Amino acid sequence: MQLFYNPSINETATSFVFDKEESKHIIKVLRKKEGDILFVTNGLGFLFKTEITIASDNKCTVKINSFEQQEKPKFHLHLAVAPTKMNERYEWFLEKATEIGIQEITPIICEHSERKVIKTDRFQKILESAMKQSLHYYLPKLNNPITFKDFLKKEYKGQKFIAHCEETDKKSLKNEIKSKENIIILIGPEGDFSVKEIQWALEQNYIPVSLGQTRLRTETAAVVACHSVVFSNEN
Repeated sequence: MQLFYNPSINETATSFVFDKEESKHIIKVLRKKEGDILFVTNGLGFLFKTEITIASDNKCTVKINSFEQQEKPKFHLHLAVAPTKMNERYEWFLEKATEIGIQEITPIICEHSERKVIKTDRFQKILESAMKQSLHYYLPKLNNPITFKDFLKKEYKGQKFIAHCEETDKKSLKNEIKSKENIIILIGPEGDFSVKEIQWALEQNYIPVSLGQTRLRTETAAVVACHSVVFSNEN
C-alpha cells in the first residue's frame, strides 16, 4: 500500500483536493487516473480510502469512500536530542525514529552544541516522508528548538531519563522502562552534556541511564533509546 499525507482532511469530509505539488506527483509521476484508489492519512491516526474523481495535475480531487482510525499508542515517547554538527545525521535519526514509532521530538541546544541554528521546515518534511514510507498514521510532533536549561523548566509527567557518557553511577535504560507510561529521554551533542547540565537534570529528577557498553554517536544513541522504549511496549 502506498500512503499519502494530507493534514487538512478529517472524518467529516466527503472529498478534498491535493495541492499542486502532490497532484503533479500523483498524476504525472505515478500516472494515476480517475477511478484509482488512494490511501491517505492526516497524521492524526486516520486512514482514508479515497477514489480519484478529477485526475488533474494541478488539482487532483478525490472522494472519500471510507475511513478507519488507528488506536493511539498507550505510551508517549518524547526524545529531546541535541542537533548534530552534520545535519544529515540528525535527519537520519528523525527518519529512523519515525519508522520505529516515536511520538514527539525536541531539538535542544546544549553548552557543547556545535550547531545552534536549526531549520525545522526540512525536518518536518523528513518526518512526513518517513511516516508515509513506514505506513504510520500518526505524525510525530516536532517542537521548536530550545536551550537545554529552558527545556528543563518545563513540567513533564512520566519517566524522565538523561543518557550521558560521564563515568558516574547510571542505570540501564532497558531495565528502567515501564510499559504504557509517558517517557522523556535527553540525548546530548557530540561533546556530550556538560557536568553542569547533568547536575541540572538530576536536580529536576531525571534519572541518569546507560544505553549499552559502547560509546554511541548522538543520532545512534537516540535511535537505540527510541527502539528500546517502543520494543518494551510491544508486549
